[in-house]
Amino acid sequence: MGTNQVIYLDIAAHLRDVVAKSNQGDLLPSDAELCELFGVSRMTARQAVQLLVNEHLVERRRGRGTFVAKRPVPRALGSPLSFTESMRQRGLVASSRPLESRPAEATEDDATALDTKAGDPVFLMERVRLADGVPMAIERAILPTDIAAELDLDFGSGSLHAAFEAAGHVPSKAHAEVGARLSTEWEQEHLELDPGTVVITEERTIFDQDGRPLEHTLTVYAADRYSFSAVLYPHEEESNR
Repeated sequence: MGTNQVIYLDIAAHLRDVVAKSNQGDLLPSDAELCELFGVSRMTARQAVQLLVNEHLVERRRGRGTFVAKRPVPRALGSPLSFTESMRQRGLVASSRPLESRPAEATEDDATALDTKAGDPVFLMERVRLADGVPMAIERAILPTDIAAELDLDFGSGSLHAAFEAAGHVPSKAHAEVGARLSTEWEQEHLELDPGTVVITEERTIFDQDGRPLEHTLTVYAADRYSFSAVLYPHEEESNR
């Protein structure tokens, strides 16, 4: 094993010790500080840090540094539970960073999900969802215009599901399709991700207690900040076997 590889592993071992003595969210030494401390190149320092990133012990935030990672937040895919309530149950403070909110036209996918026609007016709301200030997901929601008009909601920070409930529409069921892909540069910017980071996508339609579609949403999750689960049910014909 070469000298650089030995130093790379030594740096990683040093960082694990630092992480073990630190609290979640604490700032760790920068690449430049590691270079000075161990007398190595920036590439070697980054290799050591990346090893801990891969182990989910630390996380890099673009332009801010490397931090002790929080334990991944559990997320049940397809659940109608709101982001705000999900974070509250885990002792985290939910907030939002608004990106866009405006009237729009329904796409073919929106029309199918919301039981309307392509080109019909809808309301678009896009925002970054944060937990204790850490960006967790980008949420792009399409709402029927009449439903949106009923809502008393601060689109920047309020809970969309709470606004639905206040208007008499209780989110009761969700249909979802889930995928995974590499993040785009735009997503990396808003979620503070490194290039090449994987994201989980969830396209979801939520229905109220009367079966009326309330929203068609595409959510892009920072995959390493969640632990995902799903509840699966057999098809009816399979359950009778």
